[in-house]
Amino acid sequence: MEDKLVTLAIRTYQRAQMIKTVLEEEGIETVIHNLNLENPEMAVGVRVRIKESDLPRALKIVEEMEKAWEDEKPVRDSKTVLIPVDFADQVPKTIDFGFKMAENIGAEVVFLYVYFTPAFTISMNNDVSTYSISDSELLRRIISSANADVENMDNLIKKRIANGELPNMKYRFELKEGVPEDQILDYCKKHSPDLVVMGSRGKKISNELLGSVTAEVMESCETPVFAIPIMIKQDKFADLKRIAFITNFDQKDLIAVDKVISTFDNAELEICFIHAADKKHAWDEIMLSGIKAYFSNHYPKLKTNYAVVESTDSPDKINEFVEQMQIDVLAFNTRRKKLFARIFNPGLAYKMIYHSDIPLFVTHV
Repeated sequence: MEDKLVTLAIRTYQRAQMIKTVLEEEGIETVIHNLNLENPEMAVGVRVRIKESDLPRALKIVEEMEKAWEDEKPVRDSKTVLIPVDFADQVPKTIDFGFKMAENIGAEVVFLYVYFTPAFTISMNNDVSTYSISDSELLRRIISSANADVENMDNLIKKRIANGELPNMKYRFELKEGVPEDQILDYCKKHSPDLVVMGSRGKKISNELLGSVTAEVMESCETPVFAIPIMIKQDKFADLKRIAFITNFDQKDLIAVDKVISTFDNAELEICFIHAADKKHAWDEIMLSGIKAYFSNHYPKLKTNYAVVESTDSPDKINEFVEQMQIDVLAFNTRRKKLFARIFNPGLAYKMIYHSDIPLFVTHV
């Protein structure tokens, strides 16, 4: 009986080549199927295939390699701003604001495009998979379409930089196969970008997917996230001058505010420190006054004020304050929650992503 080929792993081109090299050194015949032969370094979804009889030994070797990769420390060659993109439903302002923020902090822009394929669906249900011709053809078309989308976007960005519409910042594309929020979080864990710039739906848009991906990243990511609603009124990054920072009087809020100031870097920047409480207390006013004094001393040119917003868990009162004070960005620091807590007691980030039509800036100090 013929020893058929089975798929051992689905990885990027670089990882697939590494697996192939190690397996062949162990005497295991290995074949990789790369569906992007024109530009293999950009390929994702590359399948590593071996003979079925070699499977037990190969699985053990690959498991050891995967463990070593997981233990790798984050790679940080330079400052980066990560912009996850969805060519089907993208918020145009994320690119404009993302490039401007990259210019402010001297960072490279990394576009992350995550696509979902039949091959990935099969690989989630089975450790080892075989594919029909129709599956392979569909996968080839999906990856070909993804590469075409990237090329079109690359040409558009080059044109906008040449026309002076975008700052001339270094940028590159990363293509990943899988679930968007998982791949975004995985990229942040491995590469530690300085900032993630994403689109959000706000309260006037019914696209639950756009909101849910951004909300999950904001709740779970350790990297600061800047979420820009699809209905944002401002045309330019420089228009974002008035920031409301929600504080619970945690000392780490001071570090978070420093991050806000350095990221936005606007001579006309104004920060209003707000605290949400069931009712106003004199002690809240004293604490807010102390925070205002602290940042006035450290940033003499920074305009600051403060307010107590009478609010419970509902974001409605905060939104009323934001509209009344004409706030441009709502910022706050949040801590990561475990899955159970996020489902049954969602944090402010998760609530505001569905109820705010202004940008949100979330840190995780």
